[in-house]
Amino acid sequence: MTRVINLYSGSKGNATLICAGGAKVLIDAGRSARVLAAALTEAGVSPEELDAIFVTHEHVDHTAALAVFSRQYRVPVHITEPSAAILLTEPDLAACAVVHPPLYTVEIAGLRVSTFVSSHDSAACVGFRLDCADAAIGYATDSGYVTDGMRAALTGCDTVVLECNHDPDMLRTGRYPAELKRRIASRMGHLSNLDCAAFAAELAEAGMRRLMLAHLSPENNTPETAYAELCGAIGHRLCENGGDITLAIASAECPMTLIDESTPCCS
Repeated sequence: MTRVINLYSGSKGNATLICAGGAKVLIDAGRSARVLAAALTEAGVSPEELDAIFVTHEHVDHTAALAVFSRQYRVPVHITEPSAAILLTEPDLAACAVVHPPLYTVEIAGLRVSTFVSSHDSAACVGFRLDCADAAIGYATDSGYVTDGMRAALTGCDTVVLECNHDPDMLRTGRYPAELKRRIASRMGHLSNLDCAAFAAELAEAGMRRLMLAHLSPENNTPETAYAELCGAIGHRLCENGGDITLAIASAECPMTLIDESTPCCS
């Protein structure tokens, strides 16, 4: 049975648990090993049960827990070569690392994991498509725009975790320095609510039935603002409006479930 649980998401740290096809994997390992282990336990999975960790990119909000977590639990860490060149200075992490080119595919216990390249100001940044017999799951955070690879990989997924980082007006009028504002809004930055909503409408037409909005900025977004933008694009398709798409919004602090064994779409 398939489970998709975002353990926490945002500038403080990111980690998502996916159980599918017989595998239990993490995407990213932000915050600390203690916090990550506690969040996994709250989600009903012990760290020792994990089959792999997949890393999107080397930025600290996605990797802060990796070194200590690897030392404690010896979970294989799949990482791209450019990110590995920056991160693999810790011997215990290096010993657990499985290094790949940015585009790669691996199979773990009935789960096929393939990457696509996103657009972000890191050494390399990838998203994931995860396929098993009963699910097709897309995961895309940290991209300044919807790349061709992202569109190709996520189209046809029934379940998608998608960045919805900032409201352009809040970013423009907020307290961030001008240089940081330009970085976030650039094509190497983060996906805006507007771009997320437009892409979500495309994915809905292609069969998406579950969507989680992720990596919301605590300074330049709110769940209510992100939700309102999404409603403008696919509001009539959401379950609460009698439609066929289940929506969840990731939390910065606690696990948020998109799929669980006992939670069908539009339950």
